[in-house]
Amino acid sequence: MRGISRLAHELGLSTGTVSRALNNVAGVHAKTRSRVLEAAQRLGYEPNQAARTLALGQTKSVGFMIDLDPDTAANGDNFFMGVFDGVQSVLTPLGLDLLVLPCPSKQHRFAYLDRLVARRLVDGMILSGTEQHDPRIDLLRTAGLPFAALGRSEVEGPFSWVDLDFEAVATASVDRLVAKGHQRIAITVPFGELNFGIVFREAYRKALAGHGLSYDPELVLQTGFGEEDGYFIVDAMLDNPDPPTAIVLIFEAAAIGIYRRLEERGLRPGHDLAVIGFRDESAVRHLRPSLTRYSVSLSEVGTALARALVAQMTPEEPAPQLLQIKIPMSLIPGDSDPPRASS
Repeated sequence: MRGISRLAHELGLSTGTVSRALNNVAGVHAKTRSRVLEAAQRLGYEPNQAARTLALGQTKSVGFMIDLDPDTAANGDNFFMGVFDGVQSVLTPLGLDLLVLPCPSKQHRFAYLDRLVARRLVDGMILSGTEQHDPRIDLLRTAGLPFAALGRSEVEGPFSWVDLDFEAVATASVDRLVAKGHQRIAITVPFGELNFGIVFREAYRKALAGHGLSYDPELVLQTGFGEEDGYFIVDAMLDNPDPPTAIVLIFEAAAIGIYRRLEERGLRPGHDLAVIGFRDESAVRHLRPSLTRYSVSLSEVGTALARALVAQMTPEEPAPQLLQIKIPMSLIPGDSDPPRASS
C-alpha cells in the first residue's frame, strides 16, 4: 500500500493526524501514534519523499560532489568507492541516503554547486578536490548548508575537513631517502591549485631544509593521476644536467609508467632511480622490484567525513561542531628505494 491518504482511510483518521503521527509531531495522542505506526508497518506504507521534503524541509539525503574529469574517471574510482563505503556506513543507520554528484569536466565547479544548493537537493554536502582558495566553501556557508570537505583549504574561518596526512608522508619519505644517501630527491604534485599538492610540496621543502638540503623547483614535477604521467616525466628527470636519484610520488599509478620508461631506456627501477609510491593500490602490487608505498583505510576516511558532516546536521549545541581530522598513512617498505649506488 502506498500513500498517506489510503493509510488515513484505512484507520478512519484525517491525513493531517496520520502525517503528524508518522513525523513525530506534537499534538497526537500516544495511542493514536502507536496505532498509526503499527498500521504503516503492517500495510507497507511508503512515504511520498517529495511531499515529505516540502513538509519537513528535509530530503534525508547527503550529497558528495566529485569532479568527473578523464583522470578521475580512469584512475580515481577505486579511491572514491572506498570512501563512499565508509560514508554510507555512518549515514545508512541514520536513515540518510548518499547521492554522488559528479560535476562534468566542462562545467564550472562553483556554478554546478550553486545550482544544486538552489534546488535544495540535499540536507548536507561533502566536497572533494578542495583548492587552496576554494569559493565553494563560502557558498555553502552563505547558504547555511552543513558541509564537510575531503581536503583542506586556506579560506578564512574554520570548517570541517578530513584529509590524508600528506605532511607525514612527505617527511617520512625524505627522511628515508636521505638516510639511504639520496640528496637529489624529486616529487610529483597535481596540476592546478589543488590544496593537497601545495601541502605536500611545502612539507617536502621543510623536510629537505631539516637535512640541510636546498629546494630545487625543477625537481617538483606536475602530473596527472595516470600511468602515462609517470612515463613522460622520466625523460625530463634523467635528462636534467643534475638528475635526481630518487622520486616520491603523490599518485600511485604514475609508478607503473616510471617503471616502464626506465626499462625502455635500459635502466632499472630501484637501482638507477629510487621510487617511493603513494597509496597501496592493487595496480602497483605486481611491480618488481616491489614498490615502497603507503597504506590508508579509505573506509576510515569516509567514516570520518560522514561523522564530521552529521555533527553539524544534528548539533547538540547551538553552534555546530566542527571537526578537522588528518588520517595517518602507514609505510609499506619495498625494494624500490635502496641506498644510493656509489658513483
